[in-house]
Amino acid sequence: MTVAGLILLTGLALGLAWLVAISPGRPDPLRDAGGTVIPGSLSERVTIEIGGIPQGMIIQSTDPANPVLLFLHGGPGMTEIFMDLDYPTGLERHFTIVWWEQRGAGMSFSADIPPETMTMEQMISDTIEVADYLRDRFDQDRILLFGHSWGSYLGIQVAAAAPDRFLAYVGMAQIAHQLRSEVMAHAELLDTYRARGDTAMVGRLEAAPVSMEAGTSPAWMRLRDAAMHRAGVGHTRDIDSVITGIFLPVWRVRAYTLMDKINVWRGKLWSRPFFWEDLLRDDLRTRLTRFELPVYFFVGRHDRTAHPDLARAYFDAIEAPVKGFYVFENSAHSPLFEEPERATDIMLNDVLRGSTELADADD
Repeated sequence: MTVAGLILLTGLALGLAWLVAISPGRPDPLRDAGGTVIPGSLSERVTIEIGGIPQGMIIQSTDPANPVLLFLHGGPGMTEIFMDLDYPTGLERHFTIVWWEQRGAGMSFSADIPPETMTMEQMISDTIEVADYLRDRFDQDRILLFGHSWGSYLGIQVAAAAPDRFLAYVGMAQIAHQLRSEVMAHAELLDTYRARGDTAMVGRLEAAPVSMEAGTSPAWMRLRDAAMHRAGVGHTRDIDSVITGIFLPVWRVRAYTLMDKINVWRGKLWSRPFFWEDLLRDDLRTRLTRFELPVYFFVGRHDRTAHPDLARAYFDAIEAPVKGFYVFENSAHSPLFEEPERATDIMLNDVLRGSTELADADD
């Protein structure tokens, strides 16, 4: 074996050892500003049977008596706890935050999951079952439901199906009619890159069509994330690369084992085809507008993954006991992570307070 080969093997071995070392499969304890573990705090990984299969979640709270907040990640099949590394929300100081990983995603991925169970009906049922587990465990009659992107498409259907489980529903980057959003994004990105004089990207976008009639072309699906991130209208305003902003941070999540980290990507690739076409074509404004619980939308002014104008039109059509629509001027697709202080303030003073007062009045 050559010296170069030995160096390569040594490098690979050291890299693997490093990945194993930063993948203990348990979250770090919650600490105060001085580095001391907060007494009575909770930071744990939980796996329970949901819908007939093991499903995983991370639960964190400085005080487990705080209101439970169930976070529904995006995708389909793309987990999000990695975002809390570079964009900490601090929600665990005010809520018992539950980062559940849905059927077929991350900690809840398995090659043994029956493909026939990857349906919208099953995902809604799973979410309600997780909510019931949390309500029972933390002795709370109703909890908060927070959905992001694909999670908002799932979450708003859960909110309609089981309003008695939840204090309120919050949709971040709320999906309304995704195919129309894709068409709008394509047109706006063309305008952006033409204004920049980026003829190469303009050419690529022109060769990657999207239309209400034909849907999303394979070329568009390959190009959309890169085009959005380079324009500052993707997952966040400042993530300009899926590799540095999403792919690499996943590998730093200590709550994951090494296999979990691999399964994040296996799950994303496997889950998406089950839901994407139906998600694209579904115009929620035509079929789901009446709710028996408070409904709040958080949208980023610069989001082109789920266009805020469509979320606004959907919101205006909704009937609910309480409604709130919040535009985050400095955010793209992820206001909670991009403007956490404002998001938390709204969660505490509008969502939680208003919803609790409404629930108390109903009781």
